[in-house]
Amino acid sequence: MSEITAVAGQLSDPAKSPDRRLRGKLGVASIVFMVVAAAAPLGVVGGVFPLGIANGNGAGFPATFLVSTVILLLFAVGFTALTPFVDDAGAFFSYIRHSLGFSVGIGFGFVALVSYVALEAGVYGLLGPAGVGVITLFGGAEIPWWAVAAVAFAVTTYLGYRNIELSSRVLGVLLTAEIAVIGVLDLVIVLRGGGDDGLSTGAVNPATVFSGSLGIGLLFAMLSYIGFEATAVFRDEARDPQRTIPRATYAALILIGTFYAVSSWALISAWGDDRAVAQATDSGGTFLADIAQTYIRTAGNDIITVLYFTSLFACILAFHNVASRYVFALSQHRVLPDALGVAHSVHGSPHKASLWISGVVAVGIAAAVVFGLDPVTQFYTWFAATTTVGFVVLLIATSVAVLVFFARDRRGYSQWRVRIAPASGLVGLGLTLALILTNLEGLATSNALGWGIVGLLIVSFVVGVVIARRVAGAAEVTPVVHS
Repeated sequence: MSEITAVAGQLSDPAKSPDRRLRGKLGVASIVFMVVAAAAPLGVVGGVFPLGIANGNGAGFPATFLVSTVILLLFAVGFTALTPFVDDAGAFFSYIRHSLGFSVGIGFGFVALVSYVALEAGVYGLLGPAGVGVITLFGGAEIPWWAVAAVAFAVTTYLGYRNIELSSRVLGVLLTAEIAVIGVLDLVIVLRGGGDDGLSTGAVNPATVFSGSLGIGLLFAMLSYIGFEATAVFRDEARDPQRTIPRATYAALILIGTFYAVSSWALISAWGDDRAVAQATDSGGTFLADIAQTYIRTAGNDIITVLYFTSLFACILAFHNVASRYVFALSQHRVLPDALGVAHSVHGSPHKASLWISGVVAVGIAAAVVFGLDPVTQFYTWFAATTTVGFVVLLIATSVAVLVFFARDRRGYSQWRVRIAPASGLVGLGLTLALILTNLEGLATSNALGWGIVGLLIVSFVVGVVIARRVAGAAEVTPVVHS
């Protein structure tokens, strides 16, 4: 196998500087916990499902998870093949930089950073009202959503500052609880044969799958997978990166896809195909709670109300950790302030990068409050749309990077591993992006806002490229391949 070495430049080797490399002993299970927690199972079920059903392809929505899982598994085949040749923990942008060049890689690194910070900030728009619901459930007074968001923000900032293994344990507990309660609800719905119309057949009916807005359905489905590449972001903190990252990537994708496809089908079955669309449209905020009240009674509904809130918190914490590590990795290449690339002497965490992310998120939340944005239909939805478009663009660029890297030398891999599967995934991702962009206007409420989202990502890329070119002489380390 080829050996990758680096020509010494003005950029110091992070491996030789302990304070510039993160530390941890995460195994496959811990990383999968982090990734699936970022997917926020209960948050997706209670928040994303109603939006996907109402604005997307209705009762055919579960099929979008099956399609998305296949596309992303094809992508992962090439993604994991390139992993042994990329020795830094920047995930998408590191893979792109390694294959397509420093400037292009940093440009997409900025796209990734904007995408993840947007989602972390936007999810506070779901968490705030959910937290208010928990407070009122236990007899408390109804307070502004941003007050709950502020408390969660403070806790996230504290945990993000500490060692990653503390966050992993917190996420593991929350994730186990929320998957268990949704699993019980799904089982009860299926055993009772669904609602008056029986179990849904929409997901296997082509006319239903292609009804409504399939593009928006795919957007919300893809949104549910965002963060799965964190398997590579946590490279430096993994126990055995060469084995851990591929195994965690496949496991996370299969778990996420299966869980969401089954759960969305079960929840639609609980209402019936037509009624599910009506309920998601008219009462999206209580879509899950109403089903829980019907099938597992008040106690179950109360549990779900609490776990929905904790699920959204877990999502925020997971994305905060991912975004912090993107900042840490970018600072290693001197395209962000050098101080952000220093690990904490005790915790081994990207503590300064974490605080920087918290500052940016705080500005976003404050802006939403000042401008009086609805926390769900505007703040969360607009930011989520930005993240999803950016995420799919990053997947496409990474797929191209894989194909370019292995174009002349397959490095001992099969044609399927480094050419056929990545190319197939690229086609699927291209079609997905086209469908999302075609339907973006309806989700963003105006054509100008929809294309403003695209414009923000383009500007992010251009800014990254410009900064990268200015510091390329000092920051870039040119790879040299020896046979």
